[in-house]
Amino acid sequence: MTSDFTPDDPAGAVDHPDTGPTGDPAGDAGPTRGPAGTIGPAGHIDPALPAESAQDAEFPVPDLDEPVEVIVDRWGVPHIYASSARDGFLAQGFNAARDRLFQIDLWLRRGNGRLAEVLGEAYLEQDRANRLFRYRGGIEAEWASYAAGTREAVEAFATGVNAYISWACEEPGRLPPEFHLHGYRPRLWSAEDYVRFRTHGLFYNAEQELARSITLREFGTEAEAIRQAREPADPLQVPEGTDLQVFSEEVLRVYRLAFSPVAFAGEPEPGHAGETLSGSNNWVVSGERTSTGRPVLANDPHRAVTLPSLRYLAHLSTPAFDVIGAGEPGLPGISIGHNDAIAFGLTIWPADQEDLFVYETRPGDGGQYRYRGEWTPFEEHTEEIGIAGGKTAAVTLRFTRHGPVIYEDTGRGVAVALKAAWLEPGMVPYLASLGYMNARNADDFLAALRHWGAPGVNQIYATPDGDFGWQPAARIPRRKGWDGSVPVPGDGRYEWDGWWDLADFPSLRRPEQGWFASANEMNLPAGHDNTEQTVTYDWYSYARATRLREWLGGSGGISVEESAAMQWDDLSVHAVELLRVLDVEGATPRHEEFRRLRAWDGRTQAASREALVFEVWARRHLRPRLVETVLGIQGLSPQAIEEAKRYLLKDESFGGDLRGDLRMAALLGQYDPQALRNVVEHTLPAALEEIRGLLGEDTASWSWGAVHHTALEHPAFTGRTGIPAEWARLGPVPRGGTGDTVGLAGYDGTFRQTIGFSFRMALDVGDWDRSLTMNAPGQSGDPRSRHYADQFGPWLRGETFPLVYSRQAVEDNAGFRFTLMPAAR
Repeated sequence: MTSDFTPDDPAGAVDHPDTGPTGDPAGDAGPTRGPAGTIGPAGHIDPALPAESAQDAEFPVPDLDEPVEVIVDRWGVPHIYASSARDGFLAQGFNAARDRLFQIDLWLRRGNGRLAEVLGEAYLEQDRANRLFRYRGGIEAEWASYAAGTREAVEAFATGVNAYISWACEEPGRLPPEFHLHGYRPRLWSAEDYVRFRTHGLFYNAEQELARSITLREFGTEAEAIRQAREPADPLQVPEGTDLQVFSEEVLRVYRLAFSPVAFAGEPEPGHAGETLSGSNNWVVSGERTSTGRPVLANDPHRAVTLPSLRYLAHLSTPAFDVIGAGEPGLPGISIGHNDAIAFGLTIWPADQEDLFVYETRPGDGGQYRYRGEWTPFEEHTEEIGIAGGKTAAVTLRFTRHGPVIYEDTGRGVAVALKAAWLEPGMVPYLASLGYMNARNADDFLAALRHWGAPGVNQIYATPDGDFGWQPAARIPRRKGWDGSVPVPGDGRYEWDGWWDLADFPSLRRPEQGWFASANEMNLPAGHDNTEQTVTYDWYSYARATRLREWLGGSGGISVEESAAMQWDDLSVHAVELLRVLDVEGATPRHEEFRRLRAWDGRTQAASREALVFEVWARRHLRPRLVETVLGIQGLSPQAIEEAKRYLLKDESFGGDLRGDLRMAALLGQYDPQALRNVVEHTLPAALEEIRGLLGEDTASWSWGAVHHTALEHPAFTGRTGIPAEWARLGPVPRGGTGDTVGLAGYDGTFRQTIGFSFRMALDVGDWDRSLTMNAPGQSGDPRSRHYADQFGPWLRGETFPLVYSRQAVEDNAGFRFTLMPAAR
């Protein structure tokens, strides 16, 4: 692995950050960019990650009150031992920067609209988009919305990150190589910077509102039912005054650009709607149904699989709390894990926290919109955005009383704004987890969830004494007379009327069945009136939930090891169900390949030939033909059907929802069984021909893993020369699973996995050292680290490692250690 290369030096990388950690000028003492072409001594990069190269290293850290010991175990998990909560959070920030500095800095730059100042003018539009979605309320109201101590925790964390930045910039070769490659240095960030931006969250349902409006207008209600299952099946009504003619894909261009990851090659472009999707599994099992008599809690969040990973494992041990688990690398605390008294985990509960509002703008004066019969001026803010090279550009941000203006059509005289719960105080994604890290029992944990705002989540918990349960948490607006499924006029007829309380949501505590599981499915109880108290109508597929319920409802004896294995499960229950629906009595398809699929058990392991045939056929051949046939019966023209495919043919990149396919097959089987058989018999040969083109004529060698694969790429290194190949890309490696298996592995048009779990855990509640975890491809985001990719292979093999917790277990598995020492102030 080489440690020297000539870095690119984009003109105009910022001279120095204009504010320090408290908002005061950083001055020359801050991390500054060196002379052109000399970032670090002659472009030199230290070959090893600081602290890994020497045992018992010490780092001087300003603002630290007492020494902090950090033991990094052999899997790269830091165990931080501090004498106070403040020192613990400060050390967490320092250590997070040690492992993930480039990721954290880029995360903050994107969200706060500061990319152009280091990457150039091409990022100006993305910066404007992100500034449009920053929280603009009072900072005191923001801090007051979280649990006590949150402000102090974020300030300490930011101080720790900045301390590492300042230390690293003393000898720039210490900095991660991405900074050298792109020619800039990290910025000193204030605590306020961490809570002002929100576009790193998972929010719903502006994308669904737009897609639904276009689908209803162009293709009708049956096409919409195919596109997105409506659960519960309450009637869909377009609110009075909503003009569906307004909507096009351009309406969400700015919104999508704000949420898009940073593209280091070419012009930034708005991400696909699917990139906002996510998912997860979690379950909790009573000790009465486990092999040990202790509760088991398991959680595997599904996010984009990236290099580096999106979550980071850490252990914080202070007199105030002793908590271990995973969180966002750039935020303090732990959101998924356990302390010594309670375990906790979460999955997305896709609560509707967004609404699109449409306004009539004043003819001849685009600076006003109609509200309650009067013309009201837009609120406007002009901001200067720095551009690499020393230039600046002024951008104008517009707002209505509901929120940021994301689209204007002067020809039609309309504007569209987004009202979002997540732009309110106290809505930084996952930050409210700071409130439950020191919970001593279930009551404490549930009380802390009153502060939870975003994203909507299924929280589960378990205690060593046997308490366990489920509590969804989200800040969801009250809507009277409308449900948020489609956009509404912004003229005052449709307004939010406060928020639903946590007590208004369904919940379970010690359920009789002895377990609870969630997988982002519609899990509202039968008595819940979603027309009155709307959570959402846009839930994820119930395929994973069905599989989990089948497993958990068995004979019992669930173990941590079995839970970890289930997180890797590759049974596609909806594949089996779809094949059954296609096999209509009296009209069974005669194709030999269909008979083979009907005998298949639905397992989608990498070695499976049937999984290959099903995935290529069902998603790339059968689905388009079903859409053509069903919409043709509905009376749509061939031209309209081709256009409808843009909305009805699912993007497999971020999921594998087969609910629409099941609906179409069932409708066609009932309406015309012979037509359904013809669809199967015409599409299966085409799928087999495509596979031959991919894998050749030797059908005995065909397997799902021959096409479906995992390959992780670091976007900052992609396409660059002169760097080690293993820094830029890991894989490709064959991969099992699909977008609707419990072990989720959604994929793109090249069959490359795009979503799944990188972090997972299975906790033995009470005997904590027996807990298992995984964070892939590794704990560190710095390619010089031994923990950059050490878990890539074990992850792909379905392995885990111990989530050691007790001091003795940590000592027994120590990899290296270092100490943070108070520096002279």
